[in-house]
Amino acid sequence: MTFLADSATAIRESPAVRVWRFPNYRLFMSGLGCYYVTSWMQRVGVGWLAWELSHSHAWVGAIAAADLIPLVVLGPFAGAAADRSDPLRQLRWSQIAMIAQAVALTTVTVAGAMTIEVLLLLSLASGLIHPSYTAARQMIVPATVPRSDYPSAITLDSTLFHGSRFIGPVMAAAAISSMGVVAAFVVHIVGCVVFYVQVARMDLVVPPGDKTADVGILKSIAEGMSYARRHQGIWPLFAMLAVASLFARPLQELLPGFAGGVFDAGPAGLAWLTSSMGVGSLGAAIFLATRGHVRGLATASIASTCALALTTFGFVATPKIGFAMAFAVAWGFALTLMGVGIQAQTQLAVADRMRGRVMMIYAIIYRGLPAVGALAIGLIAEYIGIRSTFAFAALATLIAWGVIAPRHREIDDAMDRRE
Repeated sequence: MTFLADSATAIRESPAVRVWRFPNYRLFMSGLGCYYVTSWMQRVGVGWLAWELSHSHAWVGAIAAADLIPLVVLGPFAGAAADRSDPLRQLRWSQIAMIAQAVALTTVTVAGAMTIEVLLLLSLASGLIHPSYTAARQMIVPATVPRSDYPSAITLDSTLFHGSRFIGPVMAAAAISSMGVVAAFVVHIVGCVVFYVQVARMDLVVPPGDKTADVGILKSIAEGMSYARRHQGIWPLFAMLAVASLFARPLQELLPGFAGGVFDAGPAGLAWLTSSMGVGSLGAAIFLATRGHVRGLATASIASTCALALTTFGFVATPKIGFAMAFAVAWGFALTLMGVGIQAQTQLAVADRMRGRVMMIYAIIYRGLPAVGALAIGLIAEYIGIRSTFAFAALATLIAWGVIAPRHREIDDAMDRRE
């Protein structure tokens, strides 16, 4: 009985459980979890629709790029705005825009008017909304819990996201197979509405990170860049992440070409490959969430970059979808341990006044650069093949790891210092 009581107490005191006591965190994560699942459904649907309309790696890459590249251009402005204003209001307006985009995508598809060019424009519309949403979300999660619970709050956010990477594609495959691709789009409208309702119910004041509102926004952006550049831990990790995001990470965006062109497995194959990556990502996210601290996480993130390169080699080397799924699980684990590990440590290491701008740099690297990479890799793949292109991309990632790895102790020490 004593053992059971001690176990129950340990569970209640676990950081991964404790964060759910905070009402704003519960509201935000319950809505965000629903949004994550349905956004993956729409993402799989858009990817497969792009392949069906074009049967071109270049077009699939362009569709992915249109959804993500605006983050590179607009991200710094969105981050500076989130530091100066009310990120909760910014998030609400971005969700209204997301609902409008999802409705437009569904309407055009139902009307039978969808072309690859129209899909590109609708993906671009989604991409133009993402910077505002991403910057606001990065500010809100830490504001819902005490600073001591940051690591668990952030990694649980990642757990939901990467769990949805498994659930969403499976649901998308079932919906597309039985009712067509439009079903995935309709469900995403519901997910957007649920998230908006939960955010609207939150009673949260997020204090502006930037107290110098009279400073021009371009100067504010430059200050954020300068701060990140001077940090002995953040900058080398961001540099390594940038190479991995540009070269290895686009594998996820170009999965429709593998499912349809390499493995001849159709939308079900695309869903299984995406879900396999989600399984690995979920495993890494759970590991990080239950870990409860970030000590030594920079070293783990650096090591996982090597694993990401090696699993990319394995994925493109096999002609069998079953083996590819196994490598996809390992790939997803490595990607998440690298990306979320760097995110969690940066959230704790960065000064509060710089949080919005520095975390937006992270978002640009982790979400924006893969779009640039997907576009470039998709174009190159038209000439030398998708598998050969990613083999060279994996080699570039491995070289980046080799440059940063010898400095892992120095980087770990720098990230453990709090400002």
